[in-house]
Amino acid sequence: MLNHSPVAAAAIALILSVSASAAPVDANRIVKAGANNSEWVTHGRTYDEQRYSPLARVTQDNVGKLGLAWYFDLDTSRGQEATPLLVDGTLYFTSAWSKAFAVDARTGKEKWRFDPQIAGDKAIDACCDVVNRGVAAWGDKVFLGTLDGRLIALDMATGKPVWSVQTTDPTKRYTITGAPRIIKGKVIIGNGGGEMGVRGFITAYDAATGKQLWRFHTVPGNPADGFENKQMEEAAKTWNGEWWKYGGGGTVWDSMAYDEKLDLLYIGVGNGSPWNHQIRSAGKGDNLFLSSIVALKPDSGEYVWHFQTTPGESWDYTATQHIILADMKIGGVERKVLMQAPKNGFFYVLDRVTGKFISGNNYVAVNWAKGLDPQTGRPIDVPEARYTREPAMVTPSAIGGHNWFPMSYSPLTGLVYVPTQITRSTYATDEKFEFRDRTWNTGIGRSNAPANPDTVKSATATEQGAALLAWDPVAQREVWRVSYPRFGNGGTLATGGSLVFQGSVDGHMNAYAADTGAKLWSYATQNAVMAGPITYELDGEQYVTAVAGIGGVAMGGGMMGDKTPRSKFGRLLVFKLGGTAALPSLDGNAAKPLPDLANAKADGDATKGKTQYDTICSACHGAGVVSTTTIPDLRYAKAIADAEAFKAIVLDGALASKGMVGFGAMLKREDAEAIRAYLVSQSKLLAPAQKP
Repeated sequence: MLNHSPVAAAAIALILSVSASAAPVDANRIVKAGANNSEWVTHGRTYDEQRYSPLARVTQDNVGKLGLAWYFDLDTSRGQEATPLLVDGTLYFTSAWSKAFAVDARTGKEKWRFDPQIAGDKAIDACCDVVNRGVAAWGDKVFLGTLDGRLIALDMATGKPVWSVQTTDPTKRYTITGAPRIIKGKVIIGNGGGEMGVRGFITAYDAATGKQLWRFHTVPGNPADGFENKQMEEAAKTWNGEWWKYGGGGTVWDSMAYDEKLDLLYIGVGNGSPWNHQIRSAGKGDNLFLSSIVALKPDSGEYVWHFQTTPGESWDYTATQHIILADMKIGGVERKVLMQAPKNGFFYVLDRVTGKFISGNNYVAVNWAKGLDPQTGRPIDVPEARYTREPAMVTPSAIGGHNWFPMSYSPLTGLVYVPTQITRSTYATDEKFEFRDRTWNTGIGRSNAPANPDTVKSATATEQGAALLAWDPVAQREVWRVSYPRFGNGGTLATGGSLVFQGSVDGHMNAYAADTGAKLWSYATQNAVMAGPITYELDGEQYVTAVAGIGGVAMGGGMMGDKTPRSKFGRLLVFKLGGTAALPSLDGNAAKPLPDLANAKADGDATKGKTQYDTICSACHGAGVVSTTTIPDLRYAKAIADAEAFKAIVLDGALASKGMVGFGAMLKREDAEAIRAYLVSQSKLLAPAQKP
């Protein structure tokens, strides 16, 4: 017989109580998440990905009393896009460079962190920054997809790796930025790389062992190699030419949803590789399953149905945007629906049992199509928008009317809250297209950015913008909107307090009335909040949390402007009623020193340099050399004053460990000097008094 002191007995009781509450995450727990208001155990809180929480302690009446409970500093300044999970009092989330963290949800105290040690030069393969959108939880593990294509199982208690599998061909330019999903013990993960010449697929792995269970390709490969299944054989009939030489694209880089009663997994499929339909498929065919929503059986990966949003995709109009499942009455009949607002600007409501089109309407301005066929949902093309003969100004741009930023659905209001974007762009065929490594392969001429950086910023401010849109999916109409001057604003969260939470790219966390859109609360976060917020409850208190950090699609220049104050690194921010914590003061926005160009000689052809810059450099460093602080603004780089130092970086990869790879395999010394001449000319525009 064992004797215990009162202290020991109390400790044992505490351990037993914790153990009793810390049940493994399984299908039953995720399915019941809709009834258990306090947790957030899967990416969209529930399998239907509604991002709605019934929690209602924070209401329209008291939301103004929200204050910062605590914050957790990250160690990277790159884009932060993760949706945290809340499991048994612990927040699990990721940061840029595929790092994972576990922190106490009450206090913010770190429990563990895991760094998969991504090589810096892998950054060149990521179209839109080294971001990561979160982990999945199952059993006693959390699961992480990494930028270099690994899927890693971590011990939930310690953060130590349990198993790791390479999900992609490491010789090709695949990446993973999306969060895994787990269905019946199967970890499901896609990948990215549609601009880099890859062929898309999605794969399921055994959560216990990491063994591959099935794989579904989204586009056909080389017919000479045979087809994996009947669907690929049929899909190949919708392609033309030698598409497989360019990969085809169709990556599943973000959205998934699951209906446990129908036992169907829904995935969103991305753009073509290259974007240009004329180059990719001789301008012929629908190119299945690009820009499609596809329903699969999660046990086998077997195809069930598909709906293509943009046949013959030619604008980077992915269907990888957030998918939401809901049951609602339409025309007096209760329907099981799937909703999506993909890049192409149309809001779709589908029958998720059959994949049949129910309704659709444009939620932003659209000029590439006249509308949708009311029976099939197929877009009615505007032929000139396909830029086959001459350039076309197209709305929306490749950034889309809605990008990865998650939307939410409130059963209280029946509205979907969409982070929309007002964008347009010029598309023109690259007449000299050839597939190149270490750059984007879109088939689009990229040398159309204005020469003056002030024009870039002015165009961004006046011709582009954004709005939080409350959309009625039954009536297919806008109910209210909140306008923003710039795009890149965060995902949304709807709550039982009749609130909608959304962060903004200018560095605020906001709460709006779900029924009217009235702004009820705002908090200066010192950095952009792009990620989707979550809410949870502990000890009778409701918390709202989101990760902050600019980057991703907003890093291309001009989106934030270069005067927006922000913290050096990203943060996890947690709010509650009566919170009294405070962020440290910012150092201020001291003017950046310009490089000393008084004695700099740039002998290259600046006009040629602009073309090279637009083709190779602008995706990261910004159109017109207007960058955010996430990626260096090259107008301020000291290296542009020194030809040899510049060539060491650009050609030889002197900064490869930091993500700036060398381009010596595709650029000559005179090319680098031409780019430098262009950068010097742009830098001098900032200092007219500076003499050469």
